Amino acid sequence: MDAFINFLIEWGYVGMFLSALLAGSAVPFSSEAVLAALLHPSTGLNPVLVILSASVGNLLGSLTCYWLGHLGKMEWLVKYFHMKEEKIIRMQNYLNGRSAFMAFFAFLPIIGTLIAVALGFLRSNIYVVSISMFIGKVLRYIAVAYAAIEAYSAIG
Repeated sequence: MDAFINFLIEWGYVGMFLSALLAGSAVPFSSEAVLAALLHPSTGLNPVLVILSASVGNLLGSLTCYWLGHLGKMEWLVKYFHMKEEKIIRMQNYLNGRSAFMAFFAFLPIIGTLIAVALGFLRSNIYVVSISMFIGKVLRYIAVAYAAIEAYSAIG
């Protein structure tokens, strides 16, 4: 795994994008290590572009989870889980009104993947979901970047 992470670090912005894409999808991967390494002063990379590469990649990874959920059929809930169709519609309407709030938290490990799949399954508005997810992911990467830069400053 270390060799793969080193490979991604060598690729700079593209490596950051790919690591975040993997981390945002259903693949268990942490892009924070790549982000921290790319923010080391010796790389000379622009922190804003590193964060942007990470955020866009992670958003696209999460949208693959949304798409997987979107492939699901409501009939499966009726057939396999014995849910009433009217209850499913009520749940869908309730959650669609909160899809932006839910999508914001798609940056959370493990739970974020489940949120993205659920939003796709419930056919939440893709535009609202994308914008909200992107905001959450940008803020998370800013926080990680700030911590990494502060750690590098403290080390000297």
